[in-house]
Amino acid sequence: MSLRDFLERFRPAGTPGASATGVPADRTAERAAELEPALARLADVQQEAARIRAAAEQEADALRRNAAREAARMVDAAREHAPEVRRQAAAPFLREARTETDALRAAGDRTASAIRERALERVPRLVDLAVADALRLTGGERAEP
Repeated sequence: MSLRDFLERFRPAGTPGASATGVPADRTAERAAELEPALARLADVQQEAARIRAAAEQEADALRRNAAREAARMVDAAREHAPEVRRQAAAPFLREARTETDALRAAGDRTASAIRERALERVPRLVDLAVADALRLTGGERAEP
């Protein structure tokens, strides 16, 4: 008990004037009696808040677990669909590559055909030259074409 509380007990309980007999007021007891019901209700509210907080933590944990399961399911589904999505994404590029390949193959075929035609045109002349060279080297004579 502090000195102030001790001295407060000796304050006059009545109005100034003629002295009256009485018991000094116990302000601490009065305050305690006045605050006790409010503090009791506050304790109940604190307990209720603690209960609500615990329930909220449990619900939050359940929500986190459910969200983690759902996220894992979504990741698994995405991994399962990834090859098809890749195939669909690559399809336009593959079509373009096939078109380019077909164009290159056609150009190559045209070039090869032109080379074959030139070769067929030149073969008789080259055969004649080869025969003439062979005959000349063997001593046989043949007129040069």
